[in-house]
Formats: sequence, structure tokens, C-alpha cells
Amino acid sequence: MARLDETDMRILSALYSDASVSIPQLSKRLGVNLSVTYSRIRRLQKRGIIERFTVQVNEEALGMRAGALTGLNIDPKQRETVLAEISKVDGVRLIREVTGRYDILVSLKGRSLDELHRTVNDAIGKMPGVMHAEVFMEVSRITPTVNFKLSD
Repeated sequence: MARLDETDMRILSALYSDASVSIPQLSKRLGVNLSVTYSRIRRLQKRGIIERFTVQVNEEALGMRAGALTGLNIDPKQRETVLAEISKVDGVRLIREVTGRYDILVSLKGRSLDELHRTVNDAIGKMPGVMHAEVFMEVSRITPTVNFKLSD
């Protein structure tokens, strides 16, 4: 398979920022021939580098203004069950298994800090297999611009 080059990285960066851009607009913005842009995107899809095109919802506009990150320690014997049950909880946006102080980090969104606190205490914290939960309430969020680059 062909190696990725700077054009591929520029296409990925632009699509990461706004996947709704049309290929003709993207081609013009990047100064790359339309057919080249199209074929590069198809190749990136076939290689599994572009997995899917999706929408990013402004949850604040829907009233989901509060965010939290929760660190969980779990019973390793109940790992599968805990992960499956957490996946069903309203407000859960991302579950990551990690190393370090916690076994799992859970990202949550809700209408208020009280709602998130109840979600963690009543829904997640009382699940069989969850031994400890610590909540970190989000006070601000910064989303940096992503520019993909070739590795050295």
C-alpha cells in the first residue's frame, strides 16, 4: 500500500475539522485536483484510516450544559458486566479503560451538575462490581485544532 503523504494529512486534517465539506470545496481549499482529492479520500477509507463520516452535536444547544469525568475502580472479575452496564447509562459519552489510579474513566454529559452527581452516585456508583467512583466536574472545555502530520 502507498504511504501517506502531506496531501493525505491535509485532507485528514480538513475532514477532521469539518467532515460535511463537499469534495469540490475541499479540493479548492487545499489546492488539489478534484479527482486526486476524491481518489485520496476513497483510498483513505479503503485503508481504514477514515472509518466513517459523522455529525458532531452541540449538546449545549440541547440543554446538556454540564460535563464530568468519573474515575472508577472496579472488581476485575466483573469487568465485562460493569462495562456493559455503564454503556447503558443515560449521559455516558465515552468509556476508557486506563492504567494508573483508576481502571475506567467515564465521560458524561447532563443538564446540570446535580443530574450528573445523581447519575454517578445512583446509577454508576451502586452498580455491582464498581468499588469506588470519583467525579471531576468540567469547568471549561478547550477543543484544539487538529493538524495531522507525517511522523519523522
